[in-house]
Amino acid sequence: MQPVGDNTNDTPGIKGASGMVIDMDLAVDFSANNHDFSRANPFSFENNIKDHTDSSTDETSRAPTQGPPANKDITATEVQLIDAKGNHLGEVPTSRAMEMAEEVGLDLVAISPNAKPPVCKILDLGKYKYQAQKKAADARKKQKVIEVKEIKLRPNIDTHDYEVKMRSVEKFIGEGDKVKVTMRFRGREMAHQELGLQLLYKVRDQMEEIAKVEAVPKTEGRQMVMVIAPIK
Repeated sequence: MQPVGDNTNDTPGIKGASGMVIDMDLAVDFSANNHDFSRANPFSFENNIKDHTDSSTDETSRAPTQGPPANKDITATEVQLIDAKGNHLGEVPTSRAMEMAEEVGLDLVAISPNAKPPVCKILDLGKYKYQAQKKAADARKKQKVIEVKEIKLRPNIDTHDYEVKMRSVEKFIGEGDKVKVTMRFRGREMAHQELGLQLLYKVRDQMEEIAKVEAVPKTEGRQMVMVIAPIK
């Protein structure tokens, strides 16, 4: 084998530190080519972030719109149409129903999208959504949050204190709340729990016209508990 450079037709080469001959025609000038390998590498950090961002954007753009299907979101070929005046027009091609809505400057809204074919009405979609939200808000305001109030008694409670407690029970029941009646025992009173039970039965009988027993008297440590609720 001839040494590099003995033949004038040979490609000039460089012998590296390890003794390997490097062909200069095949050598790559990294500075001249000006490659950005971090951008070209599909596994680079920057590309991963970009791909993740693009996929998130695509998913967001494909997210379904809130509210009932309307206009071009209605995929059925025919609909049961109700016009803006409330007249039932029977089954109409969806394309024709959309044209009728456009003619009066309104929207075609599927008010019963699960029907076969879906029931659609020509109306103002913005106004329809506003009224639906207002109706839902009013319904939430009317909902009664039932609370459990607690009244504490002693087996030897005097008449005046008992009557005050019972007025509170009537007030809570009248407001629609439940009442937890707790009978507390101290010292030797634990040996005569039947007295506390009799007092709980007295409360039950006194409130029978407005309340019912939801949880019968039950001993919990040094106390006995009964829960009454309003009669619906």
